[in-house]
Amino acid sequence: MSIADNITALKKETESLNVALLAVSKTKPIADLQEAYDAGQRLFGENTVQEMVEKQEALPKDIEWHLIGHLQSNKVKYIAPFVSLIHSVDSLKLLHEINKQAVKNNRVIDCLLQIYIADEETKFGLGFDEAIELLRCEEFAGLKNIRIRGLMGIATNTESQKQIRDEYHELKTFFDGIKLSFFRKEGSFDILSMGMSSDYKLAIEQGSNMVRLGSTIFGTRVVKHWKNN
Repeated sequence: MSIADNITALKKETESLNVALLAVSKTKPIADLQEAYDAGQRLFGENTVQEMVEKQEALPKDIEWHLIGHLQSNKVKYIAPFVSLIHSVDSLKLLHEINKQAVKNNRVIDCLLQIYIADEETKFGLGFDEAIELLRCEEFAGLKNIRIRGLMGIATNTESQKQIRDEYHELKTFFDGIKLSFFRKEGSFDILSMGMSSDYKLAIEQGSNMVRLGSTIFGTRVVKHWKNN
């Protein structure tokens, strides 16, 4: 099926469940993103700041850009003017920098706390205790130009559906506890971003309301560099 066909089918599936569809467009050429856009897709996720900035300049301005890859503090300034949601916040230091750049751009920048749920050392994220400690600290309370919209997690890359299901269940349980403890009066804490092409159905089953899909939309062909395609 074409990219447009994939978008149409996936939107029908996710919208019926009140789940937001994020098109993970890393390494994909502008033409592929434009085809997805023309089919009605507006949420796009990129892993690197440079690629996001260059694509944002080339594509329609009503696209909502999500940064889903690991974000270095010194790169925040490049996306602060336009980024819609940063999924990968994993430290108070990074939140400080996002807040600083948001102030400069007269914005409030929406963020998700990335929670470490995988049984893999290569994954980033805050531990459960670290996330609670961050939310309790006075420094966090003073950051007025960031808004925590929810949590994000990446499950272990494994064939075990039980392990993936358990990891997502644990994150949903933690999300519910964090909402009750810290954001009970804030309706804006409402995003649980979990699930990728290989496991998004499990994630939705466990309570995800935003899935990050790349190959399911764009296919799995290898791209040497998106600008050359």
